[in-house]
Amino acid sequence: MEVIFSLQEINVVAEKVITAMGNKKVIALHGDMGAGKTTFTHAFCLAFEVQDVVSSPTFSIINQYQTQTGTIVYHIDLYRLKDEEEAIAAGVEDCLYSGNICLGRMAGRSANHFS
Repeated sequence: MEVIFSLQEINVVAEKVITAMGNKKVIALHGDMGAGKTTFTHAFCLAFEVQDVVSSPTFSIINQYQTQTGTIVYHIDLYRLKDEEEAIAAGVEDCLYSGNICLGRMAGRSANHFS
């Protein structure tokens, strides 16, 4: 599913993505630096009733958030990872196969995990 939208539409789009996800748990976010991937993640987490502060995982690589119902949402920054081995060492694979919701930024860097 590819969605292109404006900032004014971001909350509506986040709701639509959640509905369209069905049982899927992994979402790949593609876009240039500054395109709004973290802003979308914030809107997504707001729609999912995440209690935590949503921030960019640029330095932490993985941020973990929790909803009011206890659902875990992982926000993963794949941009800085050099290869699949580094992604595994950072814990990305654990998140992706955890059964929890994962939002992966710059997913093209780790396409094998999203296939």
